[in-house]
Amino acid sequence: MSFSLVSLSSSSSPASNSFSLRKIPPFSDLFSPSSTFSFGSSTLNSSIFNRTHILSHRLTCCLPFNSNSNFSSSMSSDSDGTYSDGLVDSTPSSSTDELAISDSDDEDEPHPHHDNEFPASSPQGWHVLGLGQAMVDFSGVVDDEFLDRLGLEKGTRKVVNHEERGRVLRAMDGCSYKAAAGGSLSNTLVALARLGGQTIGRPSLNVAMAGSVGSDPLGEFYRSKLRRANVNFLSAPVKDGTTGTVIVLTTPDAHRTMLAYQGTSSRVNYDPCLASLISKTSILIIEGYLFEFPDTIKTIAMVCEEARRCGALIAITASDVTCIERHYDDFWDIMANYADIIFANSDEARTFCHFPSKESPVSATRYLSHFVPFVSVTDGPKGSYIGVKGEAVYIPPSPCVPVDTCGAGDAYASGILYGLLHGVSDLRGMGTLASKVASVVVAQQGTRLRVQDAVKLAQSFSFHKESSSIMWSDVGSDQISSL
Repeated sequence: MSFSLVSLSSSSSPASNSFSLRKIPPFSDLFSPSSTFSFGSSTLNSSIFNRTHILSHRLTCCLPFNSNSNFSSSMSSDSDGTYSDGLVDSTPSSSTDELAISDSDDEDEPHPHHDNEFPASSPQGWHVLGLGQAMVDFSGVVDDEFLDRLGLEKGTRKVVNHEERGRVLRAMDGCSYKAAAGGSLSNTLVALARLGGQTIGRPSLNVAMAGSVGSDPLGEFYRSKLRRANVNFLSAPVKDGTTGTVIVLTTPDAHRTMLAYQGTSSRVNYDPCLASLISKTSILIIEGYLFEFPDTIKTIAMVCEEARRCGALIAITASDVTCIERHYDDFWDIMANYADIIFANSDEARTFCHFPSKESPVSATRYLSHFVPFVSVTDGPKGSYIGVKGEAVYIPPSPCVPVDTCGAGDAYASGILYGLLHGVSDLRGMGTLASKVASVVVAQQGTRLRVQDAVKLAQSFSFHKESSSIMWSDVGSDQISSL
């Protein structure tokens, strides 16, 4: 199936296997001085993303930042005018207790062509802006006995309080674990920034995130880590706030159990500065975990309304089955009225559709694509599906030996976004790209796509300028298969 992202003719028949979609400009065109993010207003009536009034917007104006807002430039300094570059104080405090992490605990590497910091001037706009939970991840490998001893059900996600978090971390004393600026959305954004880095001879993507971190050492650790990964974190720390954490426990069978302590990450406020950021954004992606919080749901609705007014595409991540079940109506209010893209796994997709577990993911993909223009559904080692207007394309899995499945869906989403921003028009090619990215992350310990792997992956993707369809170079494909 072939399409050109953004303008689906209503006259296309299901049997044609060819769709004409409103097109995002080729990647090389996004960075010319006179470039615009034109979304084909001349074909608006037949646009696949026809729930929004599509406008052209330019990357020509500097972003205004209000120092009194929760959202500020990632280049604004701390109170002493300096950065500690992510070093987290190991001294227990009211916000960190027994948390003792340092810059070396994380596998993140700075971009080889940057000196661990961003340029002195802010980008003129964002190709992707994420709105999500800013959480520090503690990930480690444990056995089933460890989970049983703590009364934890394997493979589940649970919200814990301050005391419960401390109990689990104390039990992990002596275990090997890593700390990272985590959260599902940040995994996607970091992978996207690394795939779109300058090491392959192309201009880099402008990727940013908005969220909520505390003024504690963990908050500075989070901001510093995203800076090092070339993701602009635009939220100023919340005074006296505590940064949220997620403990990710992975068993030898590659199943993960997650314990989330929300802290200040559950509160994201809408203000004029956030609205200004959205007006300079091509794709806005919202993390589904934010639906857990009533006040934040209001923020999501206002953010989506502004994005629709400005012509940005809106993507939603499903995030978690139990979250969908608890906030089913809220999800559908946003999806039906605003969403252009939805990312989900097979269980989440079935939950959205009220389908039983025995129903195939392809049925859920097709169903959802009647309501959301572009649907991405992953099905673990069985592969994935991309749905457009009632049609679903199956994407075979990329072979790998699974080590840690945590972050697989996040990596897959980065591949889809990377393809869309490059104007890829072939659904199978785009899905194959995303599957390759996910397989590399699954074959390693940790949720982040490493810089060296991102460079190899990006080098293996070549784009046909005339047809905007993706092709694989023989050498690059072999290299990635051996990762």
